[in-house]
Amino acid sequence: MRMRKKPNLLPRMERAAQVQITDPENYPGLWREKFPGYSAVHLELGCGKGRFTADTAEANPDVLLIAVERVRDAMVVGMERAVDRELTNIRFIDRDVTLLPSIFAPGEVDRIYLNFCDPWPKSRDAKHRLTAPGFQRLYADVLPIGGQLHFKTDNLPLFQWSVEQFVAEGWELSEVTNNLHENGICGVMTDYEAKFHAEGIKINRLVATKTAETKTATGAGAPPRLYDAGLSDARGKQTVAETEQ
Repeated sequence: MRMRKKPNLLPRMERAAQVQITDPENYPGLWREKFPGYSAVHLELGCGKGRFTADTAEANPDVLLIAVERVRDAMVVGMERAVDRELTNIRFIDRDVTLLPSIFAPGEVDRIYLNFCDPWPKSRDAKHRLTAPGFQRLYADVLPIGGQLHFKTDNLPLFQWSVEQFVAEGWELSEVTNNLHENGICGVMTDYEAKFHAEGIKINRLVATKTAETKTATGAGAPPRLYDAGLSDARGKQTVAETEQ
């Protein structure tokens, strides 16, 4: 669903400017220096309206959480949430994911969160999926060995395809599940996730850990071309009731 343009966007962003970084290209290798005292640097890609961002930051006050979102009309809501809750360990960046190497030095990010990204169901668009090999190699560049990527989606075909890509790219997978909240709510939810869970839609999740074999953009070069990568079900949602039949 396309985000509605906010006519008062700029003044709202100005009021919450203390949690935004407008020049992140000046920060590679300096994040811990500019924000001392934190035990780790975590990165959220596509934070949307920032429910997950704010709740995660509040639950982990010793972690610096950097939220990346290219749609400012959504990001401003997350910024306001952070300011209203007086969360000082969040910073928002208005950038595209492809620019990560110009924002972070190699190994500078300890963990990446990727929640409910666009499935891009057609085969010709598979390279745009944020779990495609090209993107995975960007993530691997900014993570150290042992660094993690936490991925959640309601789209089962996307999840299954992504698992194949992670394995092929040399990540070590753990906590792989097709029904995250089967035994009660597990972890921090996004706005989408809370809506889907209320509708009885299952949530898929995994943790991908970078190993010495994980391919990087700087080390492995161009990612493989993707053929026959269409998703079998563009909507991809499976309810708990359906799986119990």
